[in-house]
Amino acid sequence: MSKKLELLAPAGNLLKLETGLAFGAQAVYLGVPDFSLRARANNFDLSSLAEGINYAHDKGALAYVTLNIFAHEEHLDRLPEFLKKLRNLKPDALIVADPGIISMVKKDWPEAVIHLSTQANCTNSAAAQFWQAAGVKRIILAREVTLKEIKAISQAAPDLELEYFVHGAMCMAYSGRCFLSRELTGRSANLGDCAQPCRWQYQLKPVGHDQEFEVIQEPQGSYFLNSQDLCLIESLPDLMAAGVTSFKIEGRAKSVYYEAVVTGIYAQALEYCQSGLPAAELKEKLKELKQELINKLTHRGYTDGFLLGEKAGQNLECTRLDCDWEFCGQAVAAAPEYFIPETKPGEKVAYFKVHNTWLAEDRIEIVRSLYDVLKPKITVFYDALTGEPLTEAHGGGGGRQIAVVLNEAVPVLSVVRRFLKPAVVK
Repeated sequence: MSKKLELLAPAGNLLKLETGLAFGAQAVYLGVPDFSLRARANNFDLSSLAEGINYAHDKGALAYVTLNIFAHEEHLDRLPEFLKKLRNLKPDALIVADPGIISMVKKDWPEAVIHLSTQANCTNSAAAQFWQAAGVKRIILAREVTLKEIKAISQAAPDLELEYFVHGAMCMAYSGRCFLSRELTGRSANLGDCAQPCRWQYQLKPVGHDQEFEVIQEPQGSYFLNSQDLCLIESLPDLMAAGVTSFKIEGRAKSVYYEAVVTGIYAQALEYCQSGLPAAELKEKLKELKQELINKLTHRGYTDGFLLGEKAGQNLECTRLDCDWEFCGQAVAAAPEYFIPETKPGEKVAYFKVHNTWLAEDRIEIVRSLYDVLKPKITVFYDALTGEPLTEAHGGGGGRQIAVVLNEAVPVLSVVRRFLKPAVVK
């Protein structure tokens, strides 16, 4: 009997959680700053954590809570009270890296489902079996694990669930165990507060007989620590065959547009992988979806990471590559006070919150769930509150709400992007 597959999306706040589920994820991961490896780009507290878990459950999805810091004594003092409160929220699993935290969870919350964090860098079948014996249900494999090693781990522990990162930022340190941030800024990556110094620009300057690194802004500096981003969309069939059942997207600190596009593309890709398409046709469709990830998102260049036994790619030229497209809005629910434009038969009214500049003359694309892309031509839109006709709107001050008349329905949470370069006339 084949195992059920899962697309796991990041949730840095409630809007991203809702967006990930709207675009095809079956599960989300989230956590509070105190015990999570996303201390700054993380808007959850216990109240909103409860709201997020309940929202996921209402949508028939799963919610995993991160407790993946490497704990110090100060964290252990606060953990029992937090676990007591978290238990009442009924998360579907806890993502844990520290063996001490695992033992505390097993003692105070014996029925809790535990997923071993990638920070614990499980890289072999013996380690996987050890953690399974310790009560871990799922291993989130280290990013350094190769496809051959995944197969060996799956064969050695067939009842153990395997999860693998398939898309997102890569750390230049082994399994994310980086000390640069603490050394240079006092912010510890291993406590969820990484300043990402690997993305900075450096210049090597001689000082006497020694040398030191200086952070600079001039273009002649080098990004010699800057990893490319992980993109394994073309390897999904191989990962499935190797025994991976949960496909994880990195990005709790990324934008809601990233959340929508990456989740939608991978959700569509997994549907293709399970549809019985001939191998050649499936390969071509996955290649096309990867091209969308290349063309429609800001990224650092893409790498296969360590999956195929090669070293991960580095981007030595810049911190990120330019993108021809810009996120400009997200569909919101209609409010009773909103203006309703006149429509013709078959036309629909959609409302959007503007996030960046949106001009009526722009070439735009509206991305719906499972990466269903509309390409409407819009010449005018309306202020959602006053009904004033507009030819441009801007996202400053919380974002303007606008009404747009379209030929197709646009579900709430769909995202809009605009082309930043003039179209080539053929």
